[in-house]
Amino acid sequence: MDPYADRPASRRVRWVARFAFLWAALIASRLIYLQVIAHADYQHQAIRQQQQLREVQTPRGTIFDRNGRPLAMSVPVETVSVNPMLLPDLPLAAHLIAPILEIDETQLLERLEDYSQRRKGYMVVAKRVSAEKAGKLRSLGVNWISYEQQGLRRYPNGTLASHVLGGVDHEEHGNAGIELSFDDELGGYPGYEWVTTDVKRRSFDSSVETEAQMGHNLVLTIDRRIQFTADEALKKAVLENDCDSGTAVVMDPHTGDILAISNYPHYDPNEAPRNSKDYNARKNLAVGDPYEPGSVFKVFTIAAALETTKITPETTFFCHNGSYKIASRTVREAKGGYGVLSVEDILAKSSNIGSIKIAQHMGSKNLHDYLMRFGFNQPTGIDLPGESSGLVFRLNRWQPTSIGSVPMGHEVLVTSVQLARGVSAIANNGLLVKPRLTLPRPANGPAIQTVAYFEDQDKPVRILKPETAITIRKMMEAVVLRGTGRNIRLEGYTFGGKTGTAQMFDKVTRRYTRRYNASFMGFAPLTNPAAVIVVTLNGSTKYGGVIAGPVFKEIAQSSMMALNVPQDNVDPQTFKDDMVMAEASDVPIESISIAEAAQIHQEMQAEVSQTEISTGPKVPNFLGKPIRTVIEEATAEGVRLELTGAGIARQQFPLPGTQLSAGQKIKVHFER
Repeated sequence: MDPYADRPASRRVRWVARFAFLWAALIASRLIYLQVIAHADYQHQAIRQQQQLREVQTPRGTIFDRNGRPLAMSVPVETVSVNPMLLPDLPLAAHLIAPILEIDETQLLERLEDYSQRRKGYMVVAKRVSAEKAGKLRSLGVNWISYEQQGLRRYPNGTLASHVLGGVDHEEHGNAGIELSFDDELGGYPGYEWVTTDVKRRSFDSSVETEAQMGHNLVLTIDRRIQFTADEALKKAVLENDCDSGTAVVMDPHTGDILAISNYPHYDPNEAPRNSKDYNARKNLAVGDPYEPGSVFKVFTIAAALETTKITPETTFFCHNGSYKIASRTVREAKGGYGVLSVEDILAKSSNIGSIKIAQHMGSKNLHDYLMRFGFNQPTGIDLPGESSGLVFRLNRWQPTSIGSVPMGHEVLVTSVQLARGVSAIANNGLLVKPRLTLPRPANGPAIQTVAYFEDQDKPVRILKPETAITIRKMMEAVVLRGTGRNIRLEGYTFGGKTGTAQMFDKVTRRYTRRYNASFMGFAPLTNPAAVIVVTLNGSTKYGGVIAGPVFKEIAQSSMMALNVPQDNVDPQTFKDDMVMAEASDVPIESISIAEAAQIHQEMQAEVSQTEISTGPKVPNFLGKPIRTVIEEATAEGVRLELTGAGIARQQFPLPGTQLSAGQKIKVHFER
């Protein structure tokens, strides 16, 4: 046999062997590249595809009133989601889910088809699903529906104390009131976990990155019974008297506890705002909307005079029979005014000219200094967002006619909370206290665990001698016994008060109008006041004693009962005197010139706008830091995060050092 006969076959075998070897070498090199050289990169890609960082929410803490009754709570609800890649039959899935969740079946099917075509393994079907509906879905016994438990904020008393409580947004973060002021404490901090999924996006493993911090409960100083009375009485007065709005504040003058803050129009925090009217109704007028207070301010003018001069309640002043000129301005009082009046009668009859004469005797500097002592022109520090500082012009900016405006509550801006704090110093024997809204535990009722308490370290400040405060209280009793407030009587209690009727300035016509800020502020009982109450009705055509006085009476009676205050007046006198003359004295018949009024109000608005800019914390620098460090630093700084990606922080918005607005989140993106 020829030994060379199989050479072509041998050659082919060798070529096949070479090709196989080369193929094997290529595969081996590729494997080495994948498993050794590029191992880290592909591992990171696989982790990014299989793992995702998920936020773990915690329910917000409950808000209680001072007696342990709930004002705001979180009820359990669930977020329902599906994995479209696991659905055996999309139309059938939509047909099963839609009726239970009460959503449109056609729209749900369109979404399912869209997610399936894009091969997305996670689709939220509905949020805030009740436990009842979630239970019906679970009874279907399918594995392609997932459930994530969350909390839904509910306010069981509806509109009660709505401006104090505020509300939450769709992410359950506070957006107004106490819910915003104590958002971090009530909401706690969410945890984060890594969730591992398979190729069909089914989760099969998870690990905790950071533990969630539960939200704390909070006890307010608010008394639900007093708050309810204030809300109802204020609403009735605003509607019956065709006013624009109204506020009422009830405060314990000794501790600073706010027992009620009421605003009308009010709103239901359970319902989302639908239009600009709904949003406007959410502004807390009692702390954020300063106004010219009118004759209630005469109380502080006379208190300052008693402190800085030798006048007494019996000192007399000639009130010029109802017409008095100051620089370019003439002040007139109703029906001929008054002749000679004592200081006590000037307050009781609310004589504008008498108040101006007292202020001139005292001097502008003393008046200005004591208004500062009473806390005007500065925020009270109450734990509510958007508080206004009000306005008292610096002394060097007073006009020649200012000494004729400020003593009777014009050319100044105050809030209802500032007035309550100021008159509390008179009720508290000359000690000025800071208003507070939180307590360590309920004053009455059951003990409540894990209550967040933010203790106020501010001590009361003496601004008046005790004898001056007692004297002013007796003079305010004369107001309700024989002065502008004599149509108001409390059953079983002595009390003091002051009416106020300030002309409202119209920004369009640029002049004072015949619509008023009608007010009544006072306290009860007289000797040892348990509650200070300030009521203001805005846009009234009637006087303060006529429409704000009855609101004060109703709230005061309720407060005395709720606080178990012993009666101290078993045989009150009744009066049926004509109130027209006395009430009309609250209003200056002729004011400053139109041009001067417009200029002063323009300056007042500009001044208030400059002093009421509030900002949140500054943005920390998270760049170059791992997720755990970023979360820890954010928790320490009290800022909220929105995290994406994994690895090291490469981008963030807003930039480091930027001032955050209230409730704003910092977006941080991580890359490996």
